[in-house]
Amino acid sequence: MSLDIVILAAGQGTRMRSALPKVLHPVAGNSMLGHVIHSARQLAPQGIHVVIGHGAELVRERLAADDLNFVMQDKQLGTGHAVAQALPAITADTVLVLYGDVPLIEVETLQRLLAKVSDKQLGLLTVTLQDPTGYGRIVRDAEGQVAAIVEHKDASEAQKAIREGNTGILAMPAARLADWMGRLSNNNAQGEYYLTDVIAMAVADGLLVATEQPHDTMEVQGANDRRQLSELERHYQLREGRRLMAQGVTLRDPARFDVRGQVTVGRDVLIDINVILEGNVVIEDDVQIGPNCVIKDSTLRKGAIIKANTHLDGAVMGEGSDAGPFARLRPGSVLEAKAHVGNFVELKNAHLGEGAKAGHLTYLGDAVIGARSNIGAGTITCNYDGANKFKTVLGEDVFIGSNNALVAPVEIKAGATTAAGSTITQSVEQAELAVARARQRNIAGWKRPEKIIKG
Repeated sequence: MSLDIVILAAGQGTRMRSALPKVLHPVAGNSMLGHVIHSARQLAPQGIHVVIGHGAELVRERLAADDLNFVMQDKQLGTGHAVAQALPAITADTVLVLYGDVPLIEVETLQRLLAKVSDKQLGLLTVTLQDPTGYGRIVRDAEGQVAAIVEHKDASEAQKAIREGNTGILAMPAARLADWMGRLSNNNAQGEYYLTDVIAMAVADGLLVATEQPHDTMEVQGANDRRQLSELERHYQLREGRRLMAQGVTLRDPARFDVRGQVTVGRDVLIDINVILEGNVVIEDDVQIGPNCVIKDSTLRKGAIIKANTHLDGAVMGEGSDAGPFARLRPGSVLEAKAHVGNFVELKNAHLGEGAKAGHLTYLGDAVIGARSNIGAGTITCNYDGANKFKTVLGEDVFIGSNNALVAPVEIKAGATTAAGSTITQSVEQAELAVARARQRNIAGWKRPEKIIKG
């Protein structure tokens, strides 16, 4: 059965008190609409139609993709009117309606809902709540079948007592949709064309309305203000934490842990508090991550150790390597097995060979460091002349003294040594010692300046 998905994303979201369209507000590093689109794609539809209105150009710019069809709703006249705008582009057998501000909906829930749809049956996602205030109520007949949905503002006191609410997520046979859209009326308290009126039309046409419910009520929670947005954020993070713990991760405190992307984990991983994982992160077995670390688009091989307050961005940590505390590995940084970078070390596009070490207070940019080489404290690679970048290459077993400036392009060959305080501007041959510093002079009888007392 072919599928078209319509995502309603035209609302302004005035309660957000923001110039940013509501659906672009982030949850876990991705816009709410981005989460919904991600779920939609996993259902393999033939079309995804995003109905936009407020901030349309920005929404289109942020989320443009070949598989998305953006549909303009110039006037926001209700959910039924929004779906009608997408009607000319719908060619599939089944239509699923989703909402751009309901980011936590699970694909498995939608699959169960879609399984309810046939030529004679709709699928309606409902939710049972202790307090369904604001939700349309599911009105059932004497046999327990869905008869209609009544919006909260239009409901009687008896109807408001119903605890089963409408989520708005609906799957239906596309062949019926054009007829139902044409029969919608705006004769209600809001003066809008409600998509929910389709339910009563379907029942009148002899169709059954089959309901499904999410396993977790937060799946269908929308965000109309910043407080609700924060609730979605924390629920998402706790859900991700449970998923990772089920795969063999120890989280010191799941309430102080954030995922903002896709994370793949091995077993016996330990993650301390206030760790943020962004983008695509791969964590293999036996990795340890200390507190307050940010790890983005990086791979941590088996047994790697990342100590407190370390930032990784586009880096690869080799098996048994370690970094930190207070280290920063920028894009292109690679540590081979058992390599070490210590506190206040920054790497950028630098490759440290197996067992190489940069213990502290060092910057290595555009560099290749051979196996077992040791970089002294205060060393920097001078890789940029103000216009172009140049490379520094160190062979195996090189020893760089403290407070060195390695002026690229330069090569220091295997087994060579540079003296502390040197500025290296020429290549150093194998096993040589390079000394490049001014000769010390001691001046006898020198007197320090004295402070002038002003009258």
